[in-house]
Amino acid sequence: MKKTQTGIANPAVIDLFGVDQRTGEVSLVMNEPRPWDGGDEQLHELQEKFNAYASFILDGEMMEAHPELVGRKARIELRCQHMPNEEALGLLRAIHDQLELQALNVEVVVGHGCGDQCGCHPE
Repeated sequence: MKKTQTGIANPAVIDLFGVDQRTGEVSLVMNEPRPWDGGDEQLHELQEKFNAYASFILDGEMMEAHPELVGRKARIELRCQHMPNEEALGLLRAIHDQLELQALNVEVVVGHGCGDQCGCHPE
């Protein structure tokens, strides 16, 4: 069985799709486990992934595939393991501003591998 690559490196795959039980929004999640290296390739992948997600929502594909979601707001969420660098933050601001005009929410969630020394982990 072949495993499909997920994350921003593969814009053809929606990494996670569901309804947020708290808000009722449809949530489309993309993952980026790699550090932000500032390279053009990673930024291009990010832009392509956002384009694919926005197209899925705005072109009606999502509602066609899931008519039970008609009338719900949608959110695109980027989950990354590392804080985006300045170049990525600039691109994310531009993406946020453009998608906000289309009534799409954009959220960035930065995870943290805090290790054992942070006080988060009970002894």
